[in-house]
Amino acid sequence: MGLFERLSSEIAYVRGSLRALRRVAPISKHPTRTLRDLVEEFAARHADRTALISEHETLTYCELNGRANRYARWAESQGLGKGDVVALMMPNRPEYLCVWIGIAKMGGVTALINTNLAGNSLAHCISVVSAKCVIVDATMLAQFETASPVLGGGTSVFVHGAANGHARVDTALADFSDENLPAEERVPLTINDKCVYIYTSGTTGLPKAANINHYRIQLAMLGFAGATGARGDDRMYDCLPMYHTVGGVCATGAVLTVGGSCIIRERFSARDFWAEIVKQDCTMFAYIGELCRYLVNTPPGPYDTAHRIRLCFGNGLRPDVWIPFRDRFRIPRILELYAATEGNVALFNFDSKPGAVGRIPKWAEKRFIVTLVKFDVETQMPMRGGDGLCIECAPGEVGEAVGEILNDPSKPGNRFEGYADKAESEKKILRDVRKKGDAWFRTGDLMKKDVLGYFYFVDRLGDTFRWKGENVATSEVGEVIGTFPGVREATVYGVRVPGAEGRAGMAALVPADPARFDYAAFSAHLAGHLPDYARPLFLRIQSELDVTGTFKQRKIELVEDGFDPARTSDPLFFYSAKDQRFVRLDAKLFEAISSGAVRL
Repeated sequence: MGLFERLSSEIAYVRGSLRALRRVAPISKHPTRTLRDLVEEFAARHADRTALISEHETLTYCELNGRANRYARWAESQGLGKGDVVALMMPNRPEYLCVWIGIAKMGGVTALINTNLAGNSLAHCISVVSAKCVIVDATMLAQFETASPVLGGGTSVFVHGAANGHARVDTALADFSDENLPAEERVPLTINDKCVYIYTSGTTGLPKAANINHYRIQLAMLGFAGATGARGDDRMYDCLPMYHTVGGVCATGAVLTVGGSCIIRERFSARDFWAEIVKQDCTMFAYIGELCRYLVNTPPGPYDTAHRIRLCFGNGLRPDVWIPFRDRFRIPRILELYAATEGNVALFNFDSKPGAVGRIPKWAEKRFIVTLVKFDVETQMPMRGGDGLCIECAPGEVGEAVGEILNDPSKPGNRFEGYADKAESEKKILRDVRKKGDAWFRTGDLMKKDVLGYFYFVDRLGDTFRWKGENVATSEVGEVIGTFPGVREATVYGVRVPGAEGRAGMAALVPADPARFDYAAFSAHLAGHLPDYARPLFLRIQSELDVTGTFKQRKIELVEDGFDPARTSDPLFFYSAKDQRFVRLDAKLFEAISSGAVRL
């Protein structure tokens, strides 16, 4: 990095950090100023300005606040009090915000339920937070009822929309005032009181409910308003799930706290994305996971560069997609970030350096206490030195990212609020890192950091595996695969092979044209970019990858199926060292590999 680039980077970080810090600094200074007060303040300030826009409804700031007040009074009429939990299962729409803001106003807590769940997983998410009642959109009632046998009859159900046999919450609202709650009806609240539960994605097991208090809600809203430099004339395009932090809190809050507007779409559509952004005259949008890859894979269209976007922000933009995405759609600024919903580690890439998830300059290290510790892939635990403390990584070394937990009232952002399940919370705490008795939040992510303080995501813990005595990072292999012209999507994972130590690499691919996929050229591509131990031995050809509602790839079933052709109808291939090419993997070859007749 040259002197001019270095100076530009420092300026970007100073400006971005100061904007964010100015926004969030007052939160801890006013411990009784909660989300309830924040919403009422911007409703009074921006009154008739348009706040939320969707295909079916538009709400002004006054209308948003008023409907939230109705939900607060409705909750009280149901006997719900401070700390009681309401589970919410509803598609993206302005009403979604009204519900959980209203519940928060009366001191309740809303569990934001993943709308893709059903059966046992859905029941788990409702029961783990001890929800007293559930608000379900009528379009999702049949899906919700798949969890009813597991839940039993202890949870009240209210439906938004027409549904036979169920009480309706939407029509009940007409009985309540939309005025702010008077002083005598306002439950005393502080920034430490719980506001919502937001669940982890569940890519490696059942989702965990993260405790999000009024401080963290305001931190996300105001912090992102500062980080993005949000203005009153900004129009945010939000097609991310509103049960997720980025889509439901950061994207909406960034503009609502400054008087801007948020355009809410029920779900992401690669085909309609740019046309809608142009139609709605949007200036910002939020992304997550593979959304940007999907957009790059669409055919060129007339709206690709006809937009007014000045910035997009999110996390999970992989290095192999970054530059093609930026250049094709002419995005002036990409604000990539890293943050755990429940944790205390937050990184921002203010200067849009391709591939980096964030940076902590030297001058900011004392305020943002994040480090990387060496990690043993075999034991799945951090490595320790002779003194019993963790071993911190040197520049360029891969380790787990951890953030120091401080119970300092003046630094609430360094706290770890944990999960509804206390046992799960304890698993995320790493002790004796730099000194005996300290405590750090474990992100569960492997990263590396360069000498300038840029952090680069490497892999999720559990995804990295060992083969031939070497660590294989699935994300790095996936990036190499993703640059091959015939591949639309790919996910990489390790599979057990009988008689072999470690796990062999396997990749699930979605080819652009399965009938014309060039396996010989693909093999040469892998050989030219990866060491032999990192090249996948097995391929699984799919029409699409299984992803969560936030576009994170699910690997659980893929790992369980392994390379056994009896467990899938998808075409499987094996790289034969003897033939120097990928060959079709059938039951006979599977047996030969499993028995050791074919050496790997």
